[in-house]
Amino acid sequence: MVNESIVRAFGLEPGAFEVKKFGSGHINNTFLLSGEQGQYILQKINTYVFREPEVIARNQRLAADYLAARHPDYLFINPIPTASGEELYVHEGEYWRMIPFIPGSTSVDQADTPKQAYEAARQFGKMARLLHGIDLHGFRATIPNFHNLTLRYSAFQEAIRLAKEERKQYADELINRFLRHSDIAVTFETLKTDPAFSDRLMHHDTKINNVLLNKHTFEGICVCDLDTLMPGKIISDLGDMVRTYVSPVSEEERDFSRIAVRDEYFEALMKGYLSEVGSTLSNAERAHLFYAGKFMIYMQGIRFLTDYLNGDVYYPIKYPEHNYNRAMNQLTLLERLIEKEDKLQQVIDACLKN
Repeated sequence: MVNESIVRAFGLEPGAFEVKKFGSGHINNTFLLSGEQGQYILQKINTYVFREPEVIARNQRLAADYLAARHPDYLFINPIPTASGEELYVHEGEYWRMIPFIPGSTSVDQADTPKQAYEAARQFGKMARLLHGIDLHGFRATIPNFHNLTLRYSAFQEAIRLAKEERKQYADELINRFLRHSDIAVTFETLKTDPAFSDRLMHHDTKINNVLLNKHTFEGICVCDLDTLMPGKIISDLGDMVRTYVSPVSEEERDFSRIAVRDEYFEALMKGYLSEVGSTLSNAERAHLFYAGKFMIYMQGIRFLTDYLNGDVYYPIKYPEHNYNRAMNQLTLLERLIEKEDKLQQVIDACLKN
């Protein structure tokens, strides 16, 4: 399962540990090492997704150094160096890293209570607040253009132009419904060059399973899975929380009548996030907090529809209309969110006053 030389490279004796597959992530291969010396997380980085693992390591080191100097009590999960002091171990062309296991922690794959949504959002907000003001010049994108809606919208238009006629006809109504919301892409084009909407160091993947919770109380402990820690906009992190916390069903749900925006979850995540990061926001950022949810849901929706039109070349599918249905799912969520904009904006305004 794991070559013994990899474990040994981190200064551990392989025979002293039991090795098991760990977690529900789909990108990296993750293992839990358990033994009398403690527990550790060992990961093989997916170099198809992350073409330059050294960039991940550098970004994390720069953030860790900044936090250690200014906020030494903050729990930032920093990889354990190899016995020779390297941040990554390369074995047969594969990149490995070791991460401390946090005792008493757990993670959940979906927000089952508003408290979980609040605690997770508060941890992402806390990290954003503590990293606010860090010099971004040394950081690079671990996935270039990851949340570049301009690029995604351009790819969507190109897919419409080049799609096979059968797929284009099948998706015609869905295409037009997404195009009617093109103002979301236009807004992003304005924001990305607005000096009052500057880049921050963002997590970029704020699904709830990227926060460690206390396994007994479900109170937040810290943020984990920092592969996509890189410069970006506040709408990326907040928007991904809205996209993945507020609906009772995931993007895989085909019964679109079950898709809804749960007000209490929206309020909980906004309270948690803004209680931490709110004091650092510019007026331009404050004015676009509701937009964050629209931005992320719309972008993910057109990515699914683009892939459907292109012949399902990016996202793995389990049946022919899989990406079409994922896109319809996200469009439904977007429309449910927009229907409640006035009410939910009042929630945001109340959170900003506290």
